[in-house]
Amino acid sequence: MRNYGFIVSYDGSRYEGWQRQVRTKETIQGKLEETLEKITGEKARVIGAGRTDAGVHALGQYANVHLEGTYPADKLEDAWNRALPDDISIHHLEEKEDRFHSRFSAKTKHYRYRIRLSPEKDVFARRYVWQLGKPLDVESMKKGAALLCGTHDFTSFCGNKHMKKSAIRTVEDILLSEEKGELHMDFYGDGFLQNMIRIMVGTLVEIGEGKRKAETIPAVFEAKDRAKAGFTAPPQGLSLVEVIY
Repeated sequence: MRNYGFIVSYDGSRYEGWQRQVRTKETIQGKLEETLEKITGEKARVIGAGRTDAGVHALGQYANVHLEGTYPADKLEDAWNRALPDDISIHHLEEKEDRFHSRFSAKTKHYRYRIRLSPEKDVFARRYVWQLGKPLDVESMKKGAALLCGTHDFTSFCGNKHMKKSAIRTVEDILLSEEKGELHMDFYGDGFLQNMIRIMVGTLVEIGEGKRKAETIPAVFEAKDRAKAGFTAPPQGLSLVEVIY
């Protein structure tokens, strides 16, 4: 049994998220496993570092898979890429030690959310940017972002009402920067709950719009109530940039 690790890049626009589902074949994990079986004849489970939501993209998702056969990494990568649809690509495929696990071995995940502040639409970026099209009070948003950092119970920022596992996560940093009419929001953390980043984005945008104060963030944590946080921002602005090991 060999353990192969690799980076996955994908445009998530037409997919129902990373995780394989029974009701649809349109998932990233499902496509990877389906095409892998075609070229190797093996039914294998592809493990991703993070389970991105429907419509969310990845520049540097990391994944691994255990295979019975022995395959030269460059040959496997080439054959797999040829079998995959044009909106999914793998690269840097290499053999890893047997105990390596894409999710459990990860130290930090870096996501970026992009918001267009300029009133001028960028039609070619519409799949990858939330086209808000109005200015925000970024300095106030930075104050709110600072209060979101640290180790907290993020129940109020979780889209899964029935989650039974711990909602405690550590957000290491949230960096906001403006570039060419866009606001980039970079999130670094040990792991994120379902919709967690998009709910944090929605909460920070409400602060930027003057609809809530940054100082209310601690009370949102304390409430452990999804209704107390902001709205869920659209998926297309979010990308998994990198997984750090």
